[in-house]
Amino acid sequence: MTLAHERATEFLEGTRRQQRTIVTPEGVPVAVELADHGERLTAFAIDVFIWFLLTILIYLPLFFFALGGKNSALIGLSIVLFVGFVVRNLYFIHFELAWRGATPGKRFVGLRVIDRRGGPLLPSAIVARNLTREIEAFIPLGILLSWGGASPNWQHLFVAVWLLFFAALPFVNRDRMRGGDLIGGTMVIALPKRMLSGDLVERAAQYVFTAQQLGAYGAFELQVLEELLRRPKSLETPRLLAEVREKICHKIGWTAPVPPQDTEVFLREFYTAQRALLEREQLFGKPRADKYGGARPRE
Repeated sequence: MTLAHERATEFLEGTRRQQRTIVTPEGVPVAVELADHGERLTAFAIDVFIWFLLTILIYLPLFFFALGGKNSALIGLSIVLFVGFVVRNLYFIHFELAWRGATPGKRFVGLRVIDRRGGPLLPSAIVARNLTREIEAFIPLGILLSWGGASPNWQHLFVAVWLLFFAALPFVNRDRMRGGDLIGGTMVIALPKRMLSGDLVERAAQYVFTAQQLGAYGAFELQVLEELLRRPKSLETPRLLAEVREKICHKIGWTAPVPPQDTEVFLREFYTAQRALLEREQLFGKPRADKYGGARPRE
């Protein structure tokens, strides 16, 4: 990609985020953009607000139960604390499992949790990163609030330092990971608006492919096609491109005519569309190694 192309892209799309390249288990490099600290904080605040409303709705019946007497109040308080813990963790775990790494807050802001080694986002990683949030923030905050107006002492100082340590953690590592991400092997990214190589995607699409047509090939075939398109031009290039075009058209059931002069355009746009599909599948935890659709096991 030329410097002029990069500057034009930056002018049109704004300042670029920090990027990382993740190599998937299939060997396909995928560029991802790290979520900003402000975006993560905004998403978390939205999720906490939704969780708070849900918790209030659940607490209302328990509140009336607690009015029955001293023993009922003690039992009701214990149930409230337990329900708060369960609802809080189920909220984050449920949505990240159901929405493949996104909560309502993350979806609103445009963020997603992914496996930082390029594999599918496993349920164990989601559970680990969310349960860790308890010791990162919620338990220390609960301890501080329970002390109320008590005079500060070394215990208050220890809990405050604990909170500051975990709050500062995303600022001191290059991938902006909090404690839960370090333990769960995850990272939070911004959903990409443009993920393809600029030198292969420079014009409006002339050919449109269906998801079924794009699903006929996988990551391995994508790499072969990319190598072909990047190969230096020679006398054999037109014939080779035409043969590849014919094979692809036959494989995907493409019946519309492709003029010989548009062969390279057709292949580039097929590459663009197929790579976009594979990248979306990778971010949604559905890697596909080749045209047979089998995901390779992680090592």
